[in-house]
Amino acid sequence: MGRGRQKAKATKQARDIKYYSPNTDYSALQRELKSSEGRAPSRFSSEPIEPDYSAYVDKYADDVEEDDDEVDSRRIG
Repeated sequence: MGRGRQKAKATKQARDIKYYSPNTDYSALQRELKSSEGRAPSRFSSEPIEPDYSAYVDKYADDVEEDDDEVDSRRIG
C-alpha cells in the first residue's frame, strides 16, 4: 500500500475515533452511582490511620525553618 493510501486510512480511523460517541445508558449509570453510595465508608475503613505527629511539631519546627533559608540562599546557574 502506498504512503498516500496509508495516510488516508490512518486519517479515516482517527476521525472515526474522534467523533465516535457510544449510546449512554443513564439508568445504568444511576444504578451504579446509587449502589456505590453505601460502600464508600467501608472503602476508607480498611485504610490505615495516619499517626498523630503533632507532638513533634514544636521539637522539629526550628529545623524546618533553617532548611528553608538554606534553599533560598543557594545560587542557581
